[in-house]
Amino acid sequence: MTLTIRNADARRLLIDLQGLSMQPRNRLSPDQLYALIEKLGFVQLDSIQTVERAHHHILHSRSQCYRPADLKRLHEREGRLFENWTHDASVIPAPFYGYWKHRFARDGARLMERFTRWQRDEFAHVLEDVRAHIEANGPTMARDLGNESGPKKRNEGWWEWHPTKTALEYLWRTGDLAVVRRQGFQKVYDLSERAIPAEHFGAQVSHEAFVDWACASAIDRLGFATPSEIAGFWDLIELDEARKWCARALERRDLIEVGVENADGSARGALARPDIEAAIAAPPEPPSRLRVLSPFDPLIRDRARTERLFGYRYRIEIFVPEPKREYGYYVFPLMEGDRLVGRIDMKHHRKEGELRVAGLWWEPGMRKSAGRADKLEAELDRIRAFTGAEQVTFADTVGT
Repeated sequence: MTLTIRNADARRLLIDLQGLSMQPRNRLSPDQLYALIEKLGFVQLDSIQTVERAHHHILHSRSQCYRPADLKRLHEREGRLFENWTHDASVIPAPFYGYWKHRFARDGARLMERFTRWQRDEFAHVLEDVRAHIEANGPTMARDLGNESGPKKRNEGWWEWHPTKTALEYLWRTGDLAVVRRQGFQKVYDLSERAIPAEHFGAQVSHEAFVDWACASAIDRLGFATPSEIAGFWDLIELDEARKWCARALERRDLIEVGVENADGSARGALARPDIEAAIAAPPEPPSRLRVLSPFDPLIRDRARTERLFGYRYRIEIFVPEPKREYGYYVFPLMEGDRLVGRIDMKHHRKEGELRVAGLWWEPGMRKSAGRADKLEAELDRIRAFTGAEQVTFADTVGT
């Protein structure tokens, strides 16, 4: 008989696997912070600083004592993390670098075709010059190559980059260069052979071992998943590769078929490790406090999965014209215990020293109780302290 995982158990398991069951008051040492990032798999970076940059917000949601300097130490001083692409730019544990070589090889031809389609052969002509400059001069920013003059366009994309900037990005995305630090969130590049620890830079992994790792590490971080969700976790392999891996794993009994109850009571088929019953019995109850999550939090990265399991539909409306937005420009999910209970529109106005709340929406069925209001006030004060704001203010139209 196929096991069906109850919705409450599925939510608690996923929350625990995503590091959100840990006590957020605990101070993480650099080693513990590294272990958390390895458990998550990666932490997405984002340039938008409406309240705080996404990577810092993600880690602060798990430990209110998180220090951005510890992440900087792990990446820039100790080389225990490297920066490259998953679904977007992310910090990734350095021991995974050997697996990313397969992505570098896969992306090379695709990116070359994309960049030359828009910039003709301009950027391809400067690839060797850019690499030679960095080899001779060391860590380099795009502006060091003389292409950062002139006003910035609000929606600047890679098709609008100077050819040397495109060359830097291509060499980074295909493994020749590594990002050794960020300066004002601008990338500083160096040769990968100088930036990545030798034991990781020299690692060689067969294609079979690469696919096996990508799938096995994904299912272990997801708890239960379909082949599509496994392929999508790292965005490293093709769906067909994940399907074939899952079929072999089922034959070996490394995976079993399960049903997963959705928030609406329906069920959906998935795959899980054979010890899934023990796994769903192990997670503790998540902290009951209310937490503001980053829009890029790994718990909600897969929007369709989030909607099925939590009954919570979430979209970022940055690129939605303002009159058509349902909520706001950059709205944050609210999590309480093992549920997603609302969303909040807020911004850190740095010059005024204010964390301003422009909108607040509770999910249907969530009471606006005094206890919940107190929890929100406590969480906003934690975020205020983390961002350095002096006070929290509410728009006149916002009621808690």
